[in-house]
Parts: sequence; C-alpha cells; structure tokens
Amino acid sequence: MHKIKMPSIIDVEASGFGAASYPIEIGVVRYDGAKWCKLLRPLDDWTHWDVKAEHLHGITREMLQSRGEAPAVVCKELNNFLGNTVVYSDGWVVDHPWLIKLFASVQMDMSFSCRALEYILTEEQMAKWHDEKQKISECYNTKRHRASSDAFIIQKTFCATQQYTEK
Repeated sequence: MHKIKMPSIIDVEASGFGAASYPIEIGVVRYDGAKWCKLLRPLDDWTHWDVKAEHLHGITREMLQSRGEAPAVVCKELNNFLGNTVVYSDGWVVDHPWLIKLFASVQMDMSFSCRALEYILTEEQMAKWHDEKQKISECYNTKRHRASSDAFIIQKTFCATQQYTEK
C-alpha cells in the first residue's frame, strides 16, 4: 500500500440554512494534521439567526459577541494557515458560498481554493463513507456540528475509507 495523501478539510457552521445566513465558525484540519478553528463576530448587517441551526451546533449569539473574532482577522489568519492550497468540504454547496460571503464582506481574496470532497472520493470510498464515518465519530466521541470536530472526523473518514480501497 502506498502512502496516503491526506487532504485538507474545511467545515463551516452558520447562522442558519438559507441565503440570508452567514458563517459563524470555521474549522480546518490541514493535510499535515495542523488544526485551526475560529468563531466569527457577525458584521452589523449579518442579522439572520435560525434557532434550529443554533440547536444543531450549540453556538449562541452571545458566544459570537464575546469570543468571536472580526471577519477581516479570520480571513487573514485562514489565508495564512492555508496558503495557496486546496481545501475540501463535504458540504461544499453551502460552505463555499459562506466562504465567498465572508471574504467578500471584507474585500479580501481567498489565497486557497475550496472544492467538493466528492471530487477526490472513489466510488469505493463513497460506498463505505457513512458506516465508516459513524464508527469514527463514536470512536473519537467528538462534539458533532462544531467546525473543527467535523473537519477532523471527515479527514479521518477519508483516510479510513482510502485504506479499504488500497488493500
């Protein structure tokens, strides 16, 4: 079996589920295992809030106001952390627009690119994904629906499912 190339994984938690929602937490586990996670303090015109989303991720508006960082700071740190790399998301259809909204709000370009995780998954990996992810989530007992925990579980699942396809 050859050495597995580990992808960088990003996950974004948001204020809700629709077009008016905005990113509130970003978590990344880079290809080399380094982790980065930040809560975002919403901009004044980011007002949408969905209580169902809050119940899912457990992040409150108060947490964002007291511990969140300014969007410009988060964008700069994220660019520095990822550089000119590709990062993958298992929720690209929502995560990517939230990243675009974030970077556009502070008029900054992303140094990295974000792609759908499916872009690098084989059919064999996809077939085993759900069961393997469930096992890994139980094994690590991480808090679900927090950005850094989700990114970690996704990366571990990628690795575990790739090992099956290479045996």
